[in-house]
Amino acid sequence: MSFSGANYAQDAATAEQLEQARQASQSQRVDVSQYMQSNGKSIGRGNTANNSGVYGPMPAGEEGLPPPFGANLFEGGFSAERSDGLNPSYLVSPGDKISVQMWGTVNNAQVVTVDNQGNIFIPDVGPVKVKDVPAKQINNVVTQSIKSVYTNNVSVYVNLLTATPVSVYVAGPVLRPGQYAGLASDSLLFFLKQAGGIDPHRGSYRTIKVMRNGKTEIEYDLYDFLKEGKLSTFSFKDEDVIFVAEQGAMVTVEGAARYPFRFELEENNSSGQDLVYYARPLSKTSHVAVTGNRQDGPISVYLPVVEFTQFTVTDGDTVLFNDDIRANVISVQISGSYKGPSFYTVEKNTRLLDLLSYVEVDPKQANYGAIYIKRKTVIEQQKALIDESLNRLERSIFTAPASSDGEARIRAQEAQLVSEFVARARQIEPLGKVIVSENGLVANIRLEQGDEIIIPPHTDLIQVAGEVLLPQAIVYNPNATIGDYVAWAGGFSERAQDERIAIVHANGLTTFVSVHDGEWFGASDKNKLSPGDQVLVLPKIDTKLLQAVKDITQIVYQIAIAANVVTN
Repeated sequence: MSFSGANYAQDAATAEQLEQARQASQSQRVDVSQYMQSNGKSIGRGNTANNSGVYGPMPAGEEGLPPPFGANLFEGGFSAERSDGLNPSYLVSPGDKISVQMWGTVNNAQVVTVDNQGNIFIPDVGPVKVKDVPAKQINNVVTQSIKSVYTNNVSVYVNLLTATPVSVYVAGPVLRPGQYAGLASDSLLFFLKQAGGIDPHRGSYRTIKVMRNGKTEIEYDLYDFLKEGKLSTFSFKDEDVIFVAEQGAMVTVEGAARYPFRFELEENNSSGQDLVYYARPLSKTSHVAVTGNRQDGPISVYLPVVEFTQFTVTDGDTVLFNDDIRANVISVQISGSYKGPSFYTVEKNTRLLDLLSYVEVDPKQANYGAIYIKRKTVIEQQKALIDESLNRLERSIFTAPASSDGEARIRAQEAQLVSEFVARARQIEPLGKVIVSENGLVANIRLEQGDEIIIPPHTDLIQVAGEVLLPQAIVYNPNATIGDYVAWAGGFSERAQDERIAIVHANGLTTFVSVHDGEWFGASDKNKLSPGDQVLVLPKIDTKLLQAVKDITQIVYQIAIAANVVTN
């Protein structure tokens, strides 16, 4: 396949497009270092064993790149936990010792050694071939040979006593090349682990040979093991050589992929389909950005993921999987008094009344005229405004000058009180209410992703909270004033701001009433209480101790409106 600029002119991505794609994918990208740290590991070079038998960290990628796929393969503790006992699948080899016991017509007990031809010799029976017989079958094989001679009244018990260790060389780009002892039946991974594992910066995970007398006996591709669990068995002999080849062509994967690692190509060039198989992009991936170099110069292309499967990637390419298609549907939630499902998937630009026409409610139970919406973007905006006010308050307090020692002590006390207030205020999460109903009318606003539509239930209660002696729910009385409800809740506490009260109406709207303009006594219809309303008595700010009374009061009001709670 040619990589000339003419072939991909229509798909060529500008630097700005690629940067936008990269930024858009940051929230999708898996931080490998954080992943390893959250699993009790840290990122760093080397993977040697420490005195506790716990193996070291996963090798890091070079030059800030992610580590190669499979770099954590040798992080397991299997070599430290390995038993010296013989596993049932062990294949008998020359030099192994076998116990043979016969009783009955013939009584004989001896320990025999497997000779270089793979046989053991039993008197009056002759040589018995036992080479490459699994340990769990050795009793049956030898017993059958003996009973072919002694057919009657002879019992036989055969047991493999010891296995002869083999000495295997590990060479190539491994962390500790050298000669290592093991059993003939040990796996390739065991010997590679003894050698410290494959060097992640120079060694190949895809080309590993086992050589005997200069000839290749078997070749391994560890990607087959990592992806499909395939690992061929092999019986090692003394002076076998495990040779790890030099690292092949590498491609870096970033963005919306389940495996954002560096992958080794089977050849210098490979199709995008091969990379998709190993990297496993997320289902929402729509496009792929590829940057790299070719013989005729650098390339940068931006392809639909379907076309990328036919694209040829080569050594040094960076492949960015990206979600570049905006969803045509959004998900919203219904809460409160309703019937039917809680979650709805609707088309973009759907409006509130369009959805509510499909939501069944019981008019005797649902307060349909007090509907409001909780919206994520409003939560973020309210939180940002509160945080900005808190930051401004901290700056004004901590940078206030002091003209004397006495004033300095007052400022220090004030700073301590403000710090405690700010810490509590930062923990409060706004509700993100969007007021959409008033006087029984509902605004037909456009819905957004993640909206929660609240249909309040009808209630006969008024909630009284905040700085009152007995915060509680009180049965609604159409003839009662706000002052009556406060009195029924035990009256104001010592810290109450008794001149201005917050009223959170059932539709989410918050208003404030004052005792000086008649509203306290119910003279204003605008602030008249209705069933389902909440009376919030705010705290009074001590003007003697705190200089920033106005700033703190503003924040308290902001929190009352945004979160419907009182902060002392």
